[in-house]
Amino acid sequence: MKHLTKISISFFLLSIFCMPLIGGEIKIKVTKKYLNLPVSHQVERGRMSLEVDGKEDHSFVIRLAEAEADYWVFCDMTPFKGKTITIKYDGKDAGLNKIYQDDEIEGQSTLYAEKNRPQFHFTPQRGWVNDPNGLIYYEGKYHLFFQHNPYERDWENMHWGHAVSTDLVHWEQLPVALYPDHLGTMYSGSAVIDYNNTAGYNKGNKPAMIAFYTAAASDRQTQCMAYSLDEGITWTKYDKNPLIDSKEIWNSVDTRDPKVFWYAPSKHWVMVLNERDGHSIYTSNNLKEWTYQSHVTGFWECPELFELPIDGDQNNKKWVMYGASGAYMLGSFDGKVFTPEAGKYYYTAGRIYAAQTYSNIPKEDGRVIQIGWGRVSHPDMAFNGMMLLPTQLTLKTTKDGPRLYSMPVKEVEQLFTSVKKWTALSSKDANDKLKEFYDADRLRIKTTIKLSHATNAGFNLFGQQMIGYDMNNNMLNGMFYSPQDMTSMELTADIYIDRTSIEVFIDGGAYSYSMERRPDKNNKEGLHFWGNNIEVKNVEVFSVKSIWDSAKK
Repeated sequence: MKHLTKISISFFLLSIFCMPLIGGEIKIKVTKKYLNLPVSHQVERGRMSLEVDGKEDHSFVIRLAEAEADYWVFCDMTPFKGKTITIKYDGKDAGLNKIYQDDEIEGQSTLYAEKNRPQFHFTPQRGWVNDPNGLIYYEGKYHLFFQHNPYERDWENMHWGHAVSTDLVHWEQLPVALYPDHLGTMYSGSAVIDYNNTAGYNKGNKPAMIAFYTAAASDRQTQCMAYSLDEGITWTKYDKNPLIDSKEIWNSVDTRDPKVFWYAPSKHWVMVLNERDGHSIYTSNNLKEWTYQSHVTGFWECPELFELPIDGDQNNKKWVMYGASGAYMLGSFDGKVFTPEAGKYYYTAGRIYAAQTYSNIPKEDGRVIQIGWGRVSHPDMAFNGMMLLPTQLTLKTTKDGPRLYSMPVKEVEQLFTSVKKWTALSSKDANDKLKEFYDADRLRIKTTIKLSHATNAGFNLFGQQMIGYDMNNNMLNGMFYSPQDMTSMELTADIYIDRTSIEVFIDGGAYSYSMERRPDKNNKEGLHFWGNNIEVKNVEVFSVKSIWDSAKK
């Protein structure tokens, strides 16, 4: 009944504010915050454009529903309040009659409480999300920009979405930051704070936040910049974009994902850029003019380059370079050339991709904090994809040399409360005790298992293998893993189970992996340890708070 009422309201508003439908075009005087748009995957995409004062503001493709909508998406109309906008659509125009204005998005009452909405991972209100972009800390807030299609739950229309948090746990989604333009759609990139005004955009005591992104056209990808003086809410694109157009040099359209940082010893900016078969390094003094310096082959997409102390020793550091897959090299860096000394290694696997580290973390904090895209689907939802838990990266000495470790940041601890804890159990006893948690849609479980008669052991969730350890072949969930004690029979795991995902951190972060949560509906075993005569040395179960409680209000 409520849905029918809203549709009636939409026709009422259109009758007041819209001129007659002529050739797939309507005019609306903006009086509300949002424009709600119906989407159906039963129709083909068409291009929609919004024009204000006779000029196109932006355009995108959308599957505008002719009949019943699969779900609704929205445009934030706040900048156009009081103005008349023209909406043009080159697809079948029957859906134009369903568009309506409101001060709430369609489905506001159930937002963040949907059946398959992750409860302690970031997801967008509506639409598609992939790579995290422009991760930066500034004035008490962690900014999360991200690859985003606001108009469909599938990949398309790449914008930069935007969310902020004061604790890396609870997120507030803000309006879209960067929109496609004549150079292309907005692909991945990074952000810096220009404290020294090297680019000349600072205003008074307010330093500019500057974003670097790839503009992706059909035949080329170019590197561009934009600046903001209001902490990422509004952006002005550089009028001489692009900064770098490297297609002619590399004979490849794949030149993307600029990661920019300040290199203090030489007092210049560094850009690490994926170009064809690896990562190129460029330098600049003003963030506008860039000089090519060097290239490291063997990586693909979303470059990272940062320095870490080994075992916390500030006098013993290594530089880490990695790409979107998470495979990394260790080496040295002189501001222009990265020299690999060891690698490639991996520290994480599974559904993670395109992870990025935060810029501008205060020196007194000193952490290298990473967020990765979780390639996890969300069936029947109006959104798709997610961010995995933020983790702290460290370098630790191992039997094989320095290696990268990853563990969830300390801030996530506020979400978890220990509710049960046992020690020295057989697998049968542990399985019996865990039966009371079968119906939980989210849990955290910490455990240590010890093999004895078994060469294979593990831990399942309704038939889905969360841990599968083959001690004989040193394989852990399909990947090679050798414990630090080469004769160890033990394995520790910290397991984070959300509605649609599972993340597992092994032996204090020596290795981690993630997966989409896909329980076997016919399996009745629930939480189930397996393996011949294994000992469950300890198991601790935590309840989990939702990060969306405040966002629902």
